[in-house]
Amino acid sequence: MSDHKHDHVHGPDCDHDHEHGEDIFIVTDENGEEHEMVMVYTFQSQEQAYAVLLDRNDPEADGVIFRIEEEDEEAYLVNIEDEAEWERVVTIYNEIVAQENEE
Repeated sequence: MSDHKHDHVHGPDCDHDHEHGEDIFIVTDENGEEHEMVMVYTFQSQEQAYAVLLDRNDPEADGVIFRIEEEDEEAYLVNIEDEAEWERVVTIYNEIVAQENEE
């Protein structure tokens, strides 16, 4: 998983193109390359919401986890800069994936 710049969370009333109801985000990586990302999962930890995004054009690539923050009724995806928060969130996500794989 790599660091990415934040982008806003799209709502049902946004004017962007959405195929098949997917929420598509353009995320710029540390090399300045843009990737079309699809939100595939959200979860909560310590009263904070997080989103998992996958590269729309490379579904085999690792997912990226962002913190969801709200301001003036708009939601934004924000990098997780704090190492302790990152470790906690990745651990929780890995547990969720393991549980889903058992089902």
